[in-house]
Order: sequence, then C-alpha cells, then structure tokens
Amino acid sequence: MTRRSPAPHPTRARRPAPLTAVKALAPVLALSLLASCASAVGESKGAGAGPTAGGTLKVGVTTDLVPASAFTNSSAVGNALIGNVYDSLIDYPLTSLKPKPKLATSWKFSDGGKKLTLQLRDDVTFHDGRPFTSKDVAFSIKTWADPQWTVQLQRTAAAITGFDTSKPHAITLTFAHPLSNVLDLLDMVPIIDSKTLDQLREGKAFVGTGPFKFKSWSPGSKLELVRNDDYWGGKPHLDGVEIDVVPDPQSLVSELRSGQIDEAIGLTGRDVSTLSKDDAYTVTAEDGAESQVYVGANVNNPALSDVRLRQAIAYALDRKRIIDEVYRGYGTPGDLPWPDYSPAYDEKANQEYAYDPAKAKKLVAEVKAEGKQIPTLPLVYASNEANYDATAQIVQEDLAEIGIKVQLEPTEQAEVVKDLIGGGFKGLWILGHSYAQYTPSTLAVSAYPFNADNNTSHYINKGYQAAADGAWQQSAEKAMQPSSYAALNEQLLDGLFLMEIGVLTPQHVTSASVHDVGLSKRGEPDYARTYLTEGTS
Repeated sequence: MTRRSPAPHPTRARRPAPLTAVKALAPVLALSLLASCASAVGESKGAGAGPTAGGTLKVGVTTDLVPASAFTNSSAVGNALIGNVYDSLIDYPLTSLKPKPKLATSWKFSDGGKKLTLQLRDDVTFHDGRPFTSKDVAFSIKTWADPQWTVQLQRTAAAITGFDTSKPHAITLTFAHPLSNVLDLLDMVPIIDSKTLDQLREGKAFVGTGPFKFKSWSPGSKLELVRNDDYWGGKPHLDGVEIDVVPDPQSLVSELRSGQIDEAIGLTGRDVSTLSKDDAYTVTAEDGAESQVYVGANVNNPALSDVRLRQAIAYALDRKRIIDEVYRGYGTPGDLPWPDYSPAYDEKANQEYAYDPAKAKKLVAEVKAEGKQIPTLPLVYASNEANYDATAQIVQEDLAEIGIKVQLEPTEQAEVVKDLIGGGFKGLWILGHSYAQYTPSTLAVSAYPFNADNNTSHYINKGYQAAADGAWQQSAEKAMQPSSYAALNEQLLDGLFLMEIGVLTPQHVTSASVHDVGLSKRGEPDYARTYLTEGTS
C-alpha cells in the first residue's frame, strides 16, 4: 500500500493520481461524495486473498437527499444515490479528461464539432427490466435541460438541439454551436427512467441501470440500496448499502469508532487527522475530484458593489492559515479555482491577491474616504459543516483586522443550497464548489457560483460573458489549449465576485475492513466493486 502525507506548506495543487488509500492529514468536505466511475481505491489494508461476497456497507453522512435537488450535486445522500443507482454514458477516469466507454461504447464528432454520434450498449436494462435505448438518452438529456431541476450543466444540455433516435442503440446529437464541454455533460448526466420521473420528484422511486437498486428512503434518517444481480457490469460483491444521516460530525466519529458505520463522510480536518494515525481506519484521498473553498459576494449589496472592497477582502484572506489549520495542509491556497493540471491553470495569475493586509487596509480607507459606509456584513455558511465554521471564524478575524466587520450566520444546509441556486445570500458566504477539475468552460457557463449568464453573486458583465462563451463555443479538441482561458482568468480576477481560498483534495474515512471504494471525477461514490472483510455486517 502506498502511503502519502501532504507537504506542510504546499504551493501547488498536486497532479491527480489513481485513487489511493492513504494515512494522511486531510479534510472531508460535506459535499465531497458524488457519480459512477469505475476507478477504485488502490491496494487496501487487509485486502488479502481478494474480494469476498456479501454484507451491507454502512455509510454515515451529514447531509440528506432533497428529491427536487436530486441532480444538483448538493448532498452526500443524493450523491451516493446517483453514483450507485444510475449510470452515465461515458466515464472520465480520475487521472485525466480522456473519456472511457460506459453505456456508450464509442463516439465520433462531425460537422465541425456540431454533431456527435454515440454507439450504445445493447445489453443494458433498467431495474424494472425495461431495455435501455437511445430514447432514454434523449429523455435524460432533455430532463437535464429542464430549468425546474436547476442542475449545473443546464446550459450545455439546453444547447443540444437535435436528437436522432431512429436506431435503438445509436444516437446522434446536434448542437447549436460547438460545445467544448459536451463530454463533461455525458460523464455527469445519469440515465433516468422516463416512466418513474414523477415518483423520483416525490422521493418514492429511483429507477436506473446502475449496480444497486433503490430500496427505501426515510427523510432525515437513511437511504437503503440493494444489489442489482443483473447489472451489465457484473454483480456487485455487497448485498447492499445503507447511508445513514448523522448531521453532527462528532456523532459521526463516534459511530465510526463504535462500528455502527463502516465509512464516514463529512468529518472535520482535525478528526481526519486523528483517525489517520489509527490503523483501524483508512483515509482515502480523492485525487482528481478536487473541490474548492471560497468566499462569495453578492455584488448587489451596496458595500460589495464596489470592487475595491471585494479586492480588500481578497487581499485580507490568510489562505495559507486556512489550508494549514482547517484543512491540515491538504490543499493549495490560490486565487483561481483550477487544479494545476487544468489547461486553465496559470501559476502567476493564481497569486494575484496574495495575502497583503496593508493593501487591503489601503483599499478600505479609499472607500471610506469617499464617504461610503461599510456596514456589518452577514457571512453565511452551512451549519453542519465544521470545516466551514472554522474557516468562517478565520475569515471574520482577517476582515476585522482591515476594518470590515462581519456577522457569522450558520445556516441549515437545505437553506444554503436554496440561496446558492436562487442567489439569496445578502452579503458574503462561505461554501465549496467543484467542476474546476473538468473542462474549464464547464465552470464558467454551468456552476451556480460562476455561471456567466446567471450566478449566485448577481454578477453580470459583458466581458466575463464573452470570455466564458469563447471558452465554451469551441471544439472539444481546442478546449485543452491553455491559450483558450487567458481571457477567462483575467475576467475572474477583475470581477472578483468570488474570492477563492484554495483547491482541496477531499478525503473520506473507512474502517480497515472496507475495500475498493470507487469514485467518479465528479466525486460520487461507486460501490460496484466494494467488498467487506473481517467480520463485517
């Protein structure tokens, strides 16, 4: 087994490596478990003679499913559901943006990148026994484009204007313009059952083609999945998976230590650090599924509408302290969202707002000299995420030092997600985001905090829209060229409606009896090959 520890003061995000079981100091983000990748944790402790069949994996998480937001990548229960009940068309490995076949066996672009033809598997059935066909692909993408689901790649799905489903196991998609991130979409969209969509909305039925079938969901309590014996990818080893909702991170630790759960999602960096020193547990780094932590700003707030105040906040953030103290050094401070393997990564630009309280104070003084008032600003964060609480306290200290007072407002997760999607934050907020590990245009045109046409900050700027569209409306081949993103980075740093803190490699913790937990690039767990040993459930 390979064991890694983070550098005490990393200066760059690590390039992704195969998901590897590690004993390391690291954080767990509440939203870190997310969709269907065949990537597995490498060699695990106690794997011994190989996979054993049977047992129920018991997982503890801090955030529950909201059926109306099932596809939004905003809860740990929802992510486990999507990652195991459903399949996607293609599969990005954690180590690259080179897609591999899944429900689609092959694909080919034509017409200058405005058409994509996919060949589909002919041996796949939904959990109710109905055959999977091209019409299911069309239905799933159209559902993704429906505004009522508020998904983060809605714009990309909506840009697909034609669906040729004349052949049951092939489909040709036609685009309004070349889509640099269309393969990202096909990696993320779960193939859903048209006949039970209304029941999905109500949380009563979730029918997919994945390795596990939905058994039951008790709101605020647990989700139960059972093995799909007819799974096209091979029968899973586990009999089932039980995901228990444990909102309090300390209770989550207690349940892991007492053996009530086998895996914990949503622990603090401190708890992960402690557990990593105990051979009874394995801490797993989710390399390639990086996330980011940031401070967002509503630019319609009279004080925050002045970009100089947002610049002051950016200079005041002691990013290194947050990464070191809250996330135990397992991350990289920086001003842009990209991990260093992204084509949009720019090392110099990433230090544009390096910690400089003196500059921050000067900018605050300029604003006040013009007679502008800086009231106490609300700073919202999810109350059940202890890492956010610790981050918020440091941010509050940093801003107080430069003359900006903030009022901490811990808020229920469901309300935070509602405000994230609907732009309901009144001032500042702290959250994590993902998608920077994908094609860079996906972040700029799709993610709630960044969407150039409609984002949480209410930041609408023609220059930013042009840069985002320029990165988006190009072929998938050109999307890997760093030159495609210089304008986008410039706009993000100039507009500064979001102040990035750093890129994080999330962790999750399992007992030593859990082996081969898979993960998608989007961060969703895949238990298709997971197995248990040593007297498990």
